[in-house]
Amino acid sequence: MRQVIGDVLPFAVVVMVSPINIVAAILLLFSKRPRLNASCYLVGFVVGLTLVIGGLTVLANAIGLVSGSDRSRGASVFLLALGAALIIVAVRKFHRRPGPDEPASLPEWMDGIAGFSARRSFATGAAIGAGNPKNIAVALGTSVAVSSAGLTTAQQVVVLVVYIFLACLGVAAPIVTMLVLGDRAGAVLVGWKAWLTRNNSTMMAVIYLFFGIFLIGKNLGAA
Repeated sequence: MRQVIGDVLPFAVVVMVSPINIVAAILLLFSKRPRLNASCYLVGFVVGLTLVIGGLTVLANAIGLVSGSDRSRGASVFLLALGAALIIVAVRKFHRRPGPDEPASLPEWMDGIAGFSARRSFATGAAIGAGNPKNIAVALGTSVAVSSAGLTTAQQVVVLVVYIFLACLGVAAPIVTMLVLGDRAGAVLVGWKAWLTRNNSTMMAVIYLFFGIFLIGKNLGAA
């Protein structure tokens, strides 16, 4: 089981350091009900991630991705293709990053995030956790790794709990910072937001490149 946890750590880190996930939490901490909204967003994010990774793992178990089987090799070929696609996306992201004199922008849906209610904050977290293409791609790789390892159901649950915990640390970090620093957290969070917004495209390019290379290296011999 320890080996499988080690295998899924890179997948969890990809989600953990995703800038958009973190920036949304920071913006909610400047809303009318900061702690409630940001906490609801975090809970929704956890729920979304859990639904995706849990559902895909159940599906992988039902398919029977036993290591060395034809279905397992088919899954490896799919992950190889996914890795190659992510490298292409990484290159495009890097070339489209804003120049030194160009303003960095956030997704349009974030414009009104300061006015979100607790319910909408939860729904947004769940939508990002479950519907973000990057999170789905990462969950695919994780579910294949977990399902093909020959673990018991209890062991699979433990691995997935570790994955979800680590993946959510990035979203939780701004909330913990506000709880620890109190009024002093404002300046720190503003600095985080500015840096993440400015470097979003570059960070995503690096993340996609890393994840793509990891998938290719991990599945090249199994395909």
